Amino acid sequence: MASKKDKLDDIVLMGDPVLKQVCEPVGEVTDEVRELAERMTEDMYAAEGCGLAAPQVGVPIRMIVVDCEYGGGTRKNPYVLIDPEIVELGDETEVGSEGCLSFPGVSVDVERPKRVVVHARNLEGDLMRYEADGSLLARCLQHEIDHLNGVVMLDHLGPIAKMRATQQVRQAIAAGVQPGETD
Repeated sequence: MASKKDKLDDIVLMGDPVLKQVCEPVGEVTDEVRELAERMTEDMYAAEGCGLAAPQVGVPIRMIVVDCEYGGGTRKNPYVLIDPEIVELGDETEVGSEGCLSFPGVSVDVERPKRVVVHARNLEGDLMRYEADGSLLARCLQHEIDHLNGVVMLDHLGPIAKMRATQQVRQAIAAGVQPGETD
């Protein structure tokens, strides 16, 4: 079994070109896709994150894992979303703090719609509907789906804030800050 450090080393960091790529659809759910979903879930929990996208482990396909309820003694309940598509966004927005496992050492305020509806397939290939309103899940789904489109949280910032956050991440990486650790 891989150690926590091995799982954290799985996660690619700011500057890796895969994070700016538009990902390819998964298509058929194969054993390799299931194994990747399991690896991503383990990596997400090792980093104490609530979401992880396939490009964050170097695989440019349209798959994410999320679990916004785990912690404080609760049971793990991860969702695997294959080829997720945002089908509806609410008009009302809110600003919230976001961190990212690929951008250690920083959290930034990002404005996003409060409500989101996502369609995706699960590991059995069934089409699922995920609806979240004003919750961490709503923010997490949008953040992770952004990754599939080559968009990272810093892309939502103005130029000066983006420059500051980028410098902060560079310094954190140089200092050995691990995925999941924020300011």
